[in-house]
Amino acid sequence: MTLALVYSRARTGIDAPLVSVETHLANGLPALSIVGLPETAVKESKDRVRAALQNANFEFPARRITINLAPADLPKEGGRFDLPVAMGLLAASDQLRREALGGCEFLGELALSGELRPVSGVLPAALAAAREGRALIVPRQNADEAALVGGADIRPAGHLLEVCAHINGERELPRHAAPSLPEAEPIPDLADVRGQPLARRALEIAAAGGHSLLLIGPPGTGKTMLASRLPGILPPMSEAEALETAAVYSVAQGGFDHEHWQRRPFRMPHHTASGVALVGGGGDPRPGEISLAHNGILFLDELPEFSRHVLEVLREPLESGRIHITRAARQAEFPARFQLVAAMNPCPCGYHGDPGGRCHCTPDQVQRYRQRISGPLLDRIDMHVEVPSLPFAELRSESATPGETSASVRERVCRARERQQARQGRANARLHGAELDAVCRLNAAGAALLEQAVERLGLSARAGHRVLRLARTIADLAGDDAIRPAHVGEAIGYRRLDRRPTARIAC
Repeated sequence: MTLALVYSRARTGIDAPLVSVETHLANGLPALSIVGLPETAVKESKDRVRAALQNANFEFPARRITINLAPADLPKEGGRFDLPVAMGLLAASDQLRREALGGCEFLGELALSGELRPVSGVLPAALAAAREGRALIVPRQNADEAALVGGADIRPAGHLLEVCAHINGERELPRHAAPSLPEAEPIPDLADVRGQPLARRALEIAAAGGHSLLLIGPPGTGKTMLASRLPGILPPMSEAEALETAAVYSVAQGGFDHEHWQRRPFRMPHHTASGVALVGGGGDPRPGEISLAHNGILFLDELPEFSRHVLEVLREPLESGRIHITRAARQAEFPARFQLVAAMNPCPCGYHGDPGGRCHCTPDQVQRYRQRISGPLLDRIDMHVEVPSLPFAELRSESATPGETSASVRERVCRARERQQARQGRANARLHGAELDAVCRLNAAGAALLEQAVERLGLSARAGHRVLRLARTIADLAGDDAIRPAHVGEAIGYRRLDRRPTARIAC
């Protein structure tokens, strides 16, 4: 029989669709053609495979060879198909046992000597292979990453000859165990922050409900310091979240470092970053910063210094938690369920409202500076919190008590998240529609207070719903099943830095 079938995996976004590598040997002049929408690197695999087979002392078939990568309409890229193509050629020419190929999937680039070189995007392929119940044979350098998938049968190899010996039953490739994870690096502790009780409280609420947060204050008041301590009070990642985040890094960076396993990402792009850098893109779409922050934090320091059209790309992902990238020949979808934390100064010089009179910005300058951030984007940020400057002597005083530690705050945050998971199966920031109405019911006093706030502060319907979600989180932190007027009043306080002037509301 001159037909062989080998299974492999392509890469589309963070998915790994199955690719059937069909190899057919026919009579005629010796030739090799690869069909099935292969890109340049895939077309070049025929030369790498030929040299690898010959240097491994195999016979390269002197036949008319057709290799079909099915499905035909799925683009194939990279050197990941070298190993499955070689296995198909050997099986079709009766140099390998065909019956052993059906239970395996193959990924790997071949060196001319026959050695296996690592490829990118192995983790999504390992997830898909585990679901199908097949073993995955990968280069040895990719084994630790692939073995992060619980229950996956990962067989690492360093050379083509090792893979062939395994398929022929001569010497089995050992199953690779999950790597031992190193001790986690310490995360900056919230106890380092002195003063700023309102900002610390806002940080706890943001962590408890997954809410977005905007910190506004003069330079040197601790905005960046506060944001960098948010990962230390967030709940631990579940295995599903960790796998999804690791899959993004596997695709974006050519592999995932297992030392970062189950650690929430904290991304801090520079304000000169482009829109493509934030959302991802390119001819072969890759994830951007918002996807690299998936299940973690995206911190935008000096928010007004970002280009306005760059900031506008955040609007849809903030609502949907996903980003769709469409190019002429390729489409990709990446997860982008990130927690946005931003920081900005109140005016161009940074000292607006300083009691010492250091600010000399005109009202028009202040307004133009703040209008660099559009209303629709501000409307999507749950909490707007002022971080005022504090006297240096007060911060360094020996009588000044250190703040509460991250560990104690994290205990409260975890309890609040457990209440949310038991009640609706997700964080409060992700409540929508009928579920929001059911979970965030208000009594008469709370409803009247919210209606008054919406009217006097000029809040949109979206902002009103965000106040509801905040109130639900504040109630969860307090251990209350019902949302009380005090919870609504505190939630309203985190929307008072909107564009319109603050009105007096009886709380």
